[in-house]
Amino acid sequence: MSIGEIAAQFGLATHVLRHWESMGLLAPSRLGGRRRYGADDLYRIAVILRAKEAGLGLDEIREMITTSDPAERRSVLLRRRDELAERIARAQASLDLIECALGCDHDDFTSCPHFQAVMAERIALSTTPAS
Repeated sequence: MSIGEIAAQFGLATHVLRHWESMGLLAPSRLGGRRRYGADDLYRIAVILRAKEAGLGLDEIREMITTSDPAERRSVLLRRRDELAERIARAQASLDLIECALGCDHDDFTSCPHFQAVMAERIALSTTPAS
C-alpha cells in the first residue's frame, strides 16, 4: 500500500507516518523511491495507535516495539499500567457523578444530599496528604 492508502485506512495524515518513520517506529520498504507498506506495517501502525490510546509516548512505543527482549517490552507496559488504571478510575468516578446527577429526583441536583455526600468525599480526597 502507498503512504496515502495506509494513512486513509487509519485516518491519519501522511506526515504522521513520515514522523513515525523518522523516529524509528516504522520502516516501510521502498519501491522506486516510494514508501510501500505491507501487512507487518499495518500491524505495527495498529500497535502504535493502541499504545498511544493507552497513554504511551512515542519514545516508549519505540522502546517497546523495537526491542527483541520480551522482558524489556513487558517493563514498558508495567510502567504505564498503573497510570492507565488511575486514569480509568478517575474517568469512572466522573461518569458515576454524572449518572448520579442525571438520576437525581431533586430539581437542582446540587442540593441533593447524595450528590453533596459524593462531593464531600471528593473534597476529603483532595485534602488527604499524598503517601
